[in-house]
Amino acid sequence: MATTEEQRAAFMLAYRGCHERFARYCSALAHGRMDAEDLMQDVLLSAFHHFARIEKPEELLHYLLRAAKNRSISAWRVRRRIADVEDRQLARLHAGGVSAETMVDVQLLYRTLDKLPADQREALVLFEVTGLPMAEIAVVQQSTEGAVKTRVSRARSALRELLTDSPALAAPARTRALLTLITLLP
Repeated sequence: MATTEEQRAAFMLAYRGCHERFARYCSALAHGRMDAEDLMQDVLLSAFHHFARIEKPEELLHYLLRAAKNRSISAWRVRRRIADVEDRQLARLHAGGVSAETMVDVQLLYRTLDKLPADQREALVLFEVTGLPMAEIAVVQQSTEGAVKTRVSRARSALRELLTDSPALAAPARTRALLTLITLLP
């Protein structure tokens, strides 16, 4: 059985010829520089841990490309699921006769939510907007309940900071209203 150092060396040797093409592919799949780097890191970490099971290490690039594609599709599905919830929420508010000002606030809130990391945004939306319990969110996110609680807490803090720092939201009363709004959305 190979040592960890031998495994690392074999992986690095196989990856050396793949890096440039793999990085370009991830950049094309992702929408922003950080997204591409996160995608690469996630796929490379998984590939490293499963490298011993890859039947043809010389075809590592093919494995990496398939894994990146699958992960980007999964991320797209999560974003689509969240966008569907947001659309339904806005339609429900509109049908309920909510004022135009409140609709603008809800849209501003959703745009601010988009600035959060995907896993935090998903956890916060699933908990605050959809009303799922932490245990169910953990299943959806393939995580632990403790990790979900941490994500929701960090998302709330980041959202509060983003709303407070926004020049368009300089008025503290408006910021408080937007922060309260998220808890009012069933």
